[in-house]
Amino acid sequence: MSISGLKDSALSRDKAYVNGQWVAAESGKTFEISNPATGEMLTSVPTMAASDVNEAIAAAKAALPEWRDGSYKKREGALHKWAGLMRSNMEDLARIMTLESGKPLAESRGEVAYALSFLDFFAEETKRVNGAVIPPPTPSQRLLVIKQAIGVCSLLTPWNFPAAMITRKAAPALAAGCTVVIKPAEDTPLTALALAALAEQAGFPPGVINIVTTPRAEVASVGEAMCTHPDVAKVSFTGSTAVGKILLTHAAKGVKKVSMELGGNAPFIVFDDADLDKAADGLMASKFRFGGQTCVCTNRVMVQSGVMEAFTEKVRARVEALKVGDPLVSGTNLGPLINAAAVTKVRGMVKDALSKGAQALVGGDQGEDGEPGSCFVKPVLLGNCDMSMSVCSQEIFGPVVPLMSFETEDEAVRIANDVPGGLAGYFYSQNVGRIFRVAERLEVGMVGVNETVISKETIPFGGVKEAGLGREGSVYGMDDFMELKHICLGI
Repeated sequence: MSISGLKDSALSRDKAYVNGQWVAAESGKTFEISNPATGEMLTSVPTMAASDVNEAIAAAKAALPEWRDGSYKKREGALHKWAGLMRSNMEDLARIMTLESGKPLAESRGEVAYALSFLDFFAEETKRVNGAVIPPPTPSQRLLVIKQAIGVCSLLTPWNFPAAMITRKAAPALAAGCTVVIKPAEDTPLTALALAALAEQAGFPPGVINIVTTPRAEVASVGEAMCTHPDVAKVSFTGSTAVGKILLTHAAKGVKKVSMELGGNAPFIVFDDADLDKAADGLMASKFRFGGQTCVCTNRVMVQSGVMEAFTEKVRARVEALKVGDPLVSGTNLGPLINAAAVTKVRGMVKDALSKGAQALVGGDQGEDGEPGSCFVKPVLLGNCDMSMSVCSQEIFGPVVPLMSFETEDEAVRIANDVPGGLAGYFYSQNVGRIFRVAERLEVGMVGVNETVISKETIPFGGVKEAGLGREGSVYGMDDFMELKHICLGI
């Protein structure tokens, strides 16, 4: 079954991509991919098992020497061509993404542009893999440092950015000379397969890029295989902290190099000297992107008591104006959540907050929201929240804004840091001294000051504490896919 409405039907794929071939699972089994906005089945894709993963890793290993040892110009050209093909097929890619994820079409277009930016950026970085010459202690030696591709990489990507999280990992790996095996999330494999079709057109040799698909029932064994296979040198994962810890345990058995981009619980702090209109606009841009289903979106909104009432009214008006509906229709702000389990989780968190004293300022009647089985959730604005509520202490991943009050700068920073992980943090202030103090004290990997759109291909993306290990993107992005080698030369 192919996806309807595409200009190029070749981008609708229902097979995995291994060693340059479109293949079924060894078992012949498949699993269904559904549209969360309608519940309708889009197509079925292969149920790959650990044995299928082993074949993909073998293909990546076989392709590694030629890809790694060839001219950087070949890698540069293939990455640029892949980006160009994504650019020219943006509408089809965005449609596929929206159909399988429920992301509003305008946001899907934006993600495709974001995704291809990593390909273009790292294509240029292929020529900048520089080593070093170190002064020797004696005249009879020369000390050199070179960088080399680490080898075969397992890349495990999430459903909320089904294109960009692939390219943000694969682009630096491929630019460094590595080969990759990619496992997209079970909810959104169709975008990944469409990207593989374009990579094939771009001329990547067989085995350099491999895509394996698997459902929830197989994901644990497949993930373990991707982390423990002796020919895998590097594992990169984006997803929940709980799953990340499991994969870290697997990777530790072989002492693999690991990158982890895990859960966030981003604070959004509004000080009493902030521009409240800009802060309200920034909150809306951060909180409601893809219905709040992003790892860097605002989670806890902390407002200094003196401006709480004024800020609340500005946010209330903006939340009430949001349009929930078909993500393919222009003007829709919020589509469905990714699946029924996500809906159950979000509604449960809202009920928990209300039972502990939160006030429903907008929405809140989530118990019977929508038809049975519907993945649509109306936006919620909650007042009088605190850290005893799961909407503040845990990552929501839904269109819910919990408002918390604070009195002092020290209190705001203390509450902001009182969580296990620190990915992103945001605050609004016009006091220069406060800007530096708070930015330096927040225990996060990325800070937005009077700004919430912080992720770009040129910046190092990642968190601290339980939010992850390593950085993706930027000039530092290739380092995690390379090894340093010291050469001591006697002359």
